[in-house]
This record gives sequence, C-alpha cells and structure tokens, in this order.
Amino acid sequence: MEIRQKIEDDFKQALKNKDGLTVSTLRMLKSALHNKEIEKRGERLTEAEVVKVISKQIKQGQDSIEQFKKGQRQELVEKETGECEILKRYLPKQLSQKEVEELVKKIISQEGAKDKSDFGKVMKAVMAELGAKAEGKLVSQIVSAQLES
Repeated sequence: MEIRQKIEDDFKQALKNKDGLTVSTLRMLKSALHNKEIEKRGERLTEAEVVKVISKQIKQGQDSIEQFKKGQRQELVEKETGECEILKRYLPKQLSQKEVEELVKKIISQEGAKDKSDFGKVMKAVMAELGAKAEGKLVSQIVSAQLES
C-alpha cells in the first residue's frame, strides 16, 4: 500500500476513534503534501517525495521540541513528541547505527576519500544511497568519525 493511501486510511480511522492528536497531525501532513503538489504545478508526488515531506515535518518538530525545552514548555514538548512519533510511522524502517557505519565505510572506500576535505562528497553519496532510512545528523556524525580515523 502506498504511503498516501495509508495516511488517508489512518486519518479516517483517527476521526472515527476521535483521536485528536493523530487527526491534527495527519491533517497537517496532508496539508504539507498538498502544498508540495501545488509547488509542482499539480503533479502527483512520488513515494520518495512523500517521504521527503514527512522527514521535513519530523525535522521541524524536533527543532520545535528543542526550542520548547529551552523555554521550559513541557506540555508543548509532549505534544510535538507525540506528533513526531505519529509521523515516523510513515517513514521506511530506519537502519541501525552499525548498518549505517558499514555503508559509510563502503562508500568511503569507493569514493577514495581520505580526510575531512572529502566530507561533502561522502555525505552526498551516502544520503543518495540511504534516502530517509537514516537521520542526516547520525550519518553526518558517522562520516565525520570515519574520516578522522
């Protein structure tokens, strides 16, 4: 089942169950997907583009969580955390840190990367390979560590 259909089905189910957080989160996601389609002049989004929009929403939520923690707004931290958890259901299964490390090592050897100056080239190749299967922050940390050693 494609992601958009699953989102739509879950939205309808959440409405029936009167699950306010899920309804508002999925409504926000559907709106973001719709806006992205408008940007593309009405073309239907590919699965990869849908995943990219979901990832962007999660990243924005995580940034908000950090700001709410600094402002000591615990109720908003909990709400944003719940929204991020709901959105993560629609992402592909995330790879473990060990799996990401193995892929990074493989790409470093393929690219012939030797030091920090090759960071951008390695990151580009790794993210192209991984897509949304790992967080960019984690990948960045692993690439940095591998290039230092």
